Amino acid sequence: MDWKVFLTIFGAVFVAELGDKTQLATMLFATDKEVSKYLVFAAASAALIVASALGVLAGSLLSEFINPKYLHYIAGVGFIAIGAITLYNA
Repeated sequence: MDWKVFLTIFGAVFVAELGDKTQLATMLFATDKEVSKYLVFAAASAALIVASALGVLAGSLLSEFINPKYLHYIAGVGFIAIGAITLYNA
């Protein structure tokens, strides 16, 4: 296993997920005293695993048809566009 790549991906996803809607929703589910905290953790973890699997699958399929270099450009432009829209709407 390439630990450098693993830690890079882990760090990027971890920072991106901190404080987002997913974490807030999970926190709200965990406030319910009648729901097991282990169940909340297991369900939220499973959801993130499935969402990540879909991302990996989509990336794998796209890389078959589009040069990975262009995918990086597309992703970069997408992130910049989202940031610009967020700033504009703020």
